[in-house]
Amino acid sequence: MSDVERRVRPDKATLADAVAERFLAVVTEAVEKRGVAHVVLTGGSMGTAFLEALGRSPNEVPWASLHLWWGDERFLPEGDGERNVTQARDALLDNLAVAPAGIHVMAASDGAAAGDVAAGASAYAAELSEAFGDALVQGEVPAFDVVMLGMGPDTHVASLFPGHEQTRADAVSVAAVTNSPKPPPERITMTFPTLNSAREVWLMVAGEDKRDAVRAASGSDDRVAHPACGVHGQVATVWWLDEAAAG
Repeated sequence: MSDVERRVRPDKATLADAVAERFLAVVTEAVEKRGVAHVVLTGGSMGTAFLEALGRSPNEVPWASLHLWWGDERFLPEGDGERNVTQARDALLDNLAVAPAGIHVMAASDGAAAGDVAAGASAYAAELSEAFGDALVQGEVPAFDVVMLGMGPDTHVASLFPGHEQTRADAVSVAAVTNSPKPPPERITMTFPTLNSAREVWLMVAGEDKRDAVRAASGSDDRVAHPACGVHGQVATVWWLDEAAAG
């Protein structure tokens, strides 16, 4: 488990540009070394800003060797504007000339899961198992090259909310959420062991409204109370902050 490194930029726009630049370097190196790169994307305003920044130089990304996963998803109908994958498609993915090697989408409420969020979580866990095997949860090898996460004002990451049972779900790779404190109540989320299987974990946070959360998470070692403090990469853990969030 790696220590936290802070990288601070003046504002959200320059932060997104810096993350995009580093992302390009990481996935390019991964493809050169291993022939493939696996990354976990995040939603929210910072996740969208990153994708838009990446989209300004889309041809530099080795898309044909890149697998995209998501750390969490809202259990809503396919194409709903609140779904992280919909936002990612609108921001970048639908405009690519070269399709990624894999776009691994979490279940929609009107899809094969037939409205059963637990079935949706199990399906994504099975997809992860097919890609990585048991090593994913056992932590034997880094499964992802980079996991990208946002953070809420309550310090939640993915759909791991303070005090909720999913913060203790270490025996599964993916968990169903049925009582999210923010809408919609049903979600699917990767668990801590899955997120922490990455070589690098990046927490991307912008805005003065996140300053207290940054302070709380950085001063805590209680991942149940402050989930953001519980995510760490095997090689690197980077908190990408703008000056407003860093305080």
